[in-house]
Amino acid sequence: MMKILMLSDVYFPRVNGVSTSIESFRGALERLGHEVHLICPRYMDHANEDPRLWRIDSRGVLGDPEDRMMRYQVIMALVPSLHAIEFDLIHIHTPFVAHYAGVALSKRLGVPVVGTYHTLFEEYLHHYVPWLPRRSLRFAARRFSVHQCHQLSAVVAPSSAMTSALTAYGVRSPIATIATGLSLTHFVAQTAGGEFRERHGLPIQGRLLMFVGRAAYEKNIGFLIGMLPKVRHQHPETHLVIVGEGPALASLKQQAQQAGLSDAVHFLGYLPRDGALQDAYRAADAFVFASRTETQGLVLLEAMALGTPVVSTAIMGTQDVLQQDEGCLIAEEHPACFAEHVSRLLSDDALRTILAHRGQAYAQRWNEDTKAEALAALYESQCPKAFASSPA
Repeated sequence: MMKILMLSDVYFPRVNGVSTSIESFRGALERLGHEVHLICPRYMDHANEDPRLWRIDSRGVLGDPEDRMMRYQVIMALVPSLHAIEFDLIHIHTPFVAHYAGVALSKRLGVPVVGTYHTLFEEYLHHYVPWLPRRSLRFAARRFSVHQCHQLSAVVAPSSAMTSALTAYGVRSPIATIATGLSLTHFVAQTAGGEFRERHGLPIQGRLLMFVGRAAYEKNIGFLIGMLPKVRHQHPETHLVIVGEGPALASLKQQAQQAGLSDAVHFLGYLPRDGALQDAYRAADAFVFASRTETQGLVLLEAMALGTPVVSTAIMGTQDVLQQDEGCLIAEEHPACFAEHVSRLLSDDALRTILAHRGQAYAQRWNEDTKAEALAALYESQCPKAFASSPA
């Protein structure tokens, strides 16, 4: 049994892929018998929460109301308490305060430190710092990433595409490709009725396309809105549902309004993962996705596990997740091409049924317990003495 200390600048109730990945691995690792603690920001009163969650006093981030910045000194003041627990390894999940605190804690506690590279920052920063040259931002992001990776004993990449990117940057630390697994107990296909549609004022009989994810510029949601009229040309009652919130939300709503699609594009905000999100997937006729920077694309697997066929581009991490006809149709990032695939799916009930069944079977391969075993093996490679001293 290992004692693992994770650090992250984000965690629930902040909803994003990093939070989901941490939750998945924490639960699966603990089912394997390991003890996992997490240092993360305090967003509100978290009374009676898991005692292995160390919520750190944090402050707001200018221009980003969703996120919080942990206080470095508060984390470092925990050293005596953390030392008493006798952790075997530290796992960092984000590159901000969590990274620098995690590296410092590894030295103070005398344990190895690994980190997951969740975000392709070179394709991310220009959306948020548009006044600086994109080439300069890309160069800075790569140098920053290499510097941080070289402070780690090993790096976890969620996809082979991310592994290739880090290798191309010049990262010399060992890199393990380990995707986030899927909680198959939470994503089980059931027959979807019209309750979800009725609850959210969606058409009962019309076709629903669904996107789930952060409403951020790098998610390329604007492309989905832009191709929707081409789908509606063949299927006039088609609607697009956006589940999620984020910095691009206002501009996406404006885009839909300017395109005359205010009645056809619906923004539902975040939905909890305790049933409401699953109902959203089940209510859709197809899940659509066109992110250019995804390190994995777990939402694609969630949709398939719930029997919802996928139409998506295959760029970066989604190349690892998607296999043509295994629950999905892969399309180019071109409005006419993408819309043609969507229209084909909406026109062919038999095809949707086939893809739904294949997708459910395919999603079974991504069981989070299997992925956690791979992560535990990486931990063991970094601190074999801890395993050697563990009782058989």
